[in-house]
Amino acid sequence: MGARKLAVAPYSRFRVGAALLTVKGAIVTGANVESVSYGLTCCAERVALFKALTQGERDFAAIAVVARAPKGPMPCGACRQLLAEYAPRALIWVADSAKPARVRTFKMAALLPEAFRNVPRQ
Repeated sequence: MGARKLAVAPYSRFRVGAALLTVKGAIVTGANVESVSYGLTCCAERVALFKALTQGERDFAAIAVVARAPKGPMPCGACRQLLAEYAPRALIWVADSAKPARVRTFKMAALLPEAFRNVPRQ
Protein backbone atom coordinates (compact mmCIF):
# COMPACT_ATOMS: atom_id res chain seq x y z
CA MET A 1 0.00 0.00 0.00
CA GLY A 2 2.99 2.31 0.40
CA ALA A 3 3.60 2.53 -3.34
CA ARG A 4 0.09 3.90 -3.80
CA LYS A 5 1.01 7.00 -1.79
CA LEU A 6 3.56 7.93 -4.48
CA ALA A 7 0.98 8.02 -7.29
CA VAL A 8 0.84 11.18 -9.38
CA ALA A 9 -2.88 11.39 -10.12
CA PRO A 10 -3.90 15.07 -10.22
CA TYR A 11 -6.73 14.51 -12.73
CA SER A 12 -8.50 11.33 -11.65
CA ARG A 13 -7.28 11.26 -8.03
CA PHE A 14 -7.33 7.46 -8.50
CA ARG A 15 -4.12 6.41 -6.77
CA VAL A 16 -2.82 2.95 -7.64
CA GLY A 17 0.22 1.17 -6.26
CA ALA A 18 1.87 -2.00 -7.48
CA ALA A 19 4.55 -4.26 -6.02
CA LEU A 20 6.25 -6.80 -8.26
CA LEU A 21 7.81 -9.79 -6.50
CA THR A 22 10.77 -11.48 -8.18
CA VAL A 23 11.43 -15.20 -7.77
CA LYS A 24 14.53 -14.23 -5.75
CA GLY A 25 12.33 -12.35 -3.26
CA ALA A 26 13.08 -8.77 -4.33
CA ILE A 27 10.18 -6.32 -4.45
CA VAL A 28 9.99 -3.57 -7.06
CA THR A 29 7.26 -0.97 -6.61
CA GLY A 30 5.46 1.39 -8.93
CA ALA A 31 2.62 3.91 -8.87
CA ASN A 32 0.44 5.36 -11.59
CA VAL A 33 1.54 8.62 -13.26
CA GLU A 34 -1.06 10.70 -15.08
CA SER A 35 -0.70 13.21 -17.90
CA VAL A 36 -3.12 15.86 -19.08
CA SER A 37 -2.73 14.04 -22.41
CA TYR A 38 -4.46 10.96 -21.02
CA GLY A 39 -2.90 8.50 -23.48
CA LEU A 40 0.50 9.26 -21.95
CA THR A 41 -0.64 8.12 -18.51
CA CYS A 42 1.16 5.04 -17.19
CA CYS A 43 -0.38 2.48 -14.86
CA ALA A 44 1.29 1.37 -11.64
CA GLU A 45 1.74 -2.17 -12.96
CA ARG A 46 3.70 -0.97 -15.99
CA VAL A 47 5.79 1.43 -13.92
CA ALA A 48 6.80 -1.43 -11.60
CA LEU A 49 7.42 -3.81 -14.50
CA PHE A 50 9.50 -1.31 -16.52
CA LYS A 51 11.49 -0.41 -13.41
CA ALA A 52 12.19 -4.09 -12.67
CA LEU A 53 13.13 -4.91 -16.26
CA THR A 54 15.51 -1.95 -16.49
CA GLN A 55 17.12 -3.09 -13.24
CA GLY A 56 17.86 -6.45 -14.86
CA GLU A 57 15.07 -8.49 -13.28
CA ARG A 58 13.52 -11.13 -15.54
CA ASP A 59 11.79 -13.74 -13.35
CA PHE A 60 8.64 -12.74 -11.48
CA ALA A 61 6.52 -14.65 -8.98
CA ALA A 62 3.67 -12.20 -8.39
CA ILE A 63 2.42 -8.66 -8.67
CA ALA A 64 0.14 -6.95 -6.14
CA VAL A 65 -2.06 -4.07 -7.27
CA VAL A 66 -3.85 -1.90 -4.71
CA ALA A 67 -6.25 1.05 -5.04
CA ARG A 68 -9.45 2.30 -3.48
CA ALA A 69 -11.80 0.23 -5.63
CA PRO A 70 -14.42 -2.37 -4.74
CA LYS A 71 -12.76 -5.80 -5.00
CA GLY A 72 -9.48 -4.12 -5.97
CA PRO A 73 -8.25 -2.63 -9.26
CA MET A 74 -7.94 -4.98 -12.20
CA PRO A 75 -5.03 -4.49 -14.62
CA CYS A 76 -5.99 -2.81 -17.89
CA GLY A 77 -5.48 -4.48 -21.26
CA ALA A 78 -2.06 -2.91 -21.86
CA CYS A 79 -0.84 -4.05 -18.44
CA ARG A 80 -2.22 -7.53 -19.02
CA GLN A 81 -0.36 -7.81 -22.32
CA LEU A 82 2.96 -6.67 -20.86
CA LEU A 83 2.58 -8.93 -17.82
CA ALA A 84 1.68 -11.86 -20.08
CA GLU A 85 4.79 -11.18 -22.12
CA TYR A 86 7.32 -10.52 -19.34
CA ALA A 87 5.78 -12.19 -16.28
CA PRO A 88 3.61 -15.02 -17.65
CA ARG A 89 3.88 -17.22 -14.55
CA ALA A 90 3.33 -14.41 -12.04
CA LEU A 91 0.23 -14.49 -9.89
CA ILE A 92 -1.80 -11.27 -9.87
CA TRP A 93 -3.04 -10.15 -6.47
CA VAL A 94 -5.56 -7.29 -6.28
CA ALA A 95 -6.97 -5.58 -3.20
CA ASP A 96 -9.05 -2.58 -2.25
CA SER A 97 -6.91 -0.26 -0.13
CA ALA A 98 -9.85 0.11 2.27
CA LYS A 99 -9.89 -3.69 2.79
CA PRO A 100 -6.29 -4.80 2.14
CA ALA A 101 -6.75 -8.20 3.82
CA ARG A 102 -9.27 -9.21 1.12
CA VAL A 103 -6.99 -10.24 -1.71
CA ARG A 104 -8.19 -11.75 -4.96
CA THR A 105 -5.69 -13.89 -6.86
CA PHE A 106 -5.57 -14.55 -10.59
CA LYS A 107 -3.31 -16.46 -12.95
CA MET A 108 -2.06 -14.46 -15.90
CA ALA A 109 -3.54 -16.90 -18.42
CA ALA A 110 -7.00 -16.36 -16.93
CA LEU A 111 -6.73 -12.57 -17.33
CA LEU A 112 -5.47 -12.63 -20.90
CA PRO A 113 -5.96 -15.97 -22.65
CA GLU A 114 -4.06 -16.38 -25.90
CA ALA A 115 -1.96 -13.25 -25.34
CA PHE A 116 0.62 -12.22 -27.91
CA ARG A 117 3.80 -14.04 -26.89
CA ASN A 118 6.86 -15.62 -28.39
CA VAL A 119 7.26 -12.81 -30.87
CA PRO A 120 10.71 -12.94 -32.47
CA ARG A 121 12.94 -10.26 -31.00
CA GLN A 122 15.25 -8.23 -33.20
